[in-house]
Amino acid sequence: MAISRTEQKEKTRRAIIDATLNQLSVEKSFASLSLREVARGAGIAPTSFYRHFKDMEELGLTLVDECGLTLRQIMRKARKRFEKGGSVIQTSVYTFMEVMETHPNIFRLLFHERSGTTHALRKAVDREIQFFIVELTDYIQAVGYEKESAVAQAEAMVAIVFNAGAESLAAKPSQRKQIEQRVVQQLRYLAMGAKVLHLSRNG
Repeated sequence: MAISRTEQKEKTRRAIIDATLNQLSVEKSFASLSLREVARGAGIAPTSFYRHFKDMEELGLTLVDECGLTLRQIMRKARKRFEKGGSVIQTSVYTFMEVMETHPNIFRLLFHERSGTTHALRKAVDREIQFFIVELTDYIQAVGYEKESAVAQAEAMVAIVFNAGAESLAAKPSQRKQIEQRVVQQLRYLAMGAKVLHLSRNG
């Protein structure tokens, strides 16, 4: 069965995205990738790139959208696991680290471009992280905290987890479990402090 022109175009666009992600590493950031490298990885001529993306920045923004989808996947996966019982904090951290190890280059892009040189990419990454914080805020409010406290907790938790995630990607596999356990402990301290403060205000 012949592939339609639309299907072929989408297939090539996907090949460009995948080729870009596959070339990212600890040593190689998105900012250091050239259009020629991306085109070569996708098996297309450099001029063909422009049929799918205006420039490398537009490709970067598309990749950030993929980051957002991955972050939402973490929230959905964690919530399903919450329903089966167990520690919410431990489940959340393990789910985050699990998805991050499955899609390491998505997170390399996220962590690096969060403070990268391109304003549009920084803004897009920040937007996706804010969506993540909002979802976490909603969950914390649902268990009884007022909005201000829920926002503060969510922002602190995301900062801790994202910093640990960046550290974990650069660490040896043998060190990752220790990082994971440290994050769980830090989040528990944060949650305990928030609970004490909440009770003192409302007790």
